[in-house]
Amino acid sequence: MRSVEWTGARYADTPTVEASTWIDADPERVWDLISDIELMPTFSNELKAVEWADGSDRPRVGARFLGHNEHEAFGQWTTTSQIVACDHPREFAWAVGEIKNPSATWRFRLAPRDGGTSLSFWMQMGPGRSGLSSAIESMPDKEEKIVFVRMREFEAAIGKTLAAIKRLAERGVR
Repeated sequence: MRSVEWTGARYADTPTVEASTWIDADPERVWDLISDIELMPTFSNELKAVEWADGSDRPRVGARFLGHNEHEAFGQWTTTSQIVACDHPREFAWAVGEIKNPSATWRFRLAPRDGGTSLSFWMQMGPGRSGLSSAIESMPDKEEKIVFVRMREFEAAIGKTLAAIKRLAERGVR
């Protein structure tokens, strides 16, 4: 994995984290993996299951899906996400919660490079309310620390996801 960076310190700043890697596989192969939402829980410690919602059954702009999550500090919860970019094989993104005021936005970007694929995975926290909102409201003096810890968790999750996608794409198996 190459660069990992994140910006922002307060929730209202809509902090982001992004990492990228090079994969020795063509963008079509990588696209098949990153656009398979039901595969994502195999990469995550927090995301336990994903299922299509509201009659959706494939990735396309506007398709919705449910994510069932679990975290030792937050418990269990379910989110509804909507695909906001599905530009095969260049970009795949979804907003969590309300599309105009999401609690988070996640985005993969793919580009052909050196006979393989450069893959970046980016996420933005907020601006809509999330599970962190209550914690921040109950401990406003600790907001920067709360956001920092959560962004570090997202950074680790993004790194783990990129490494897993790289392994799957390069091995040619699912």
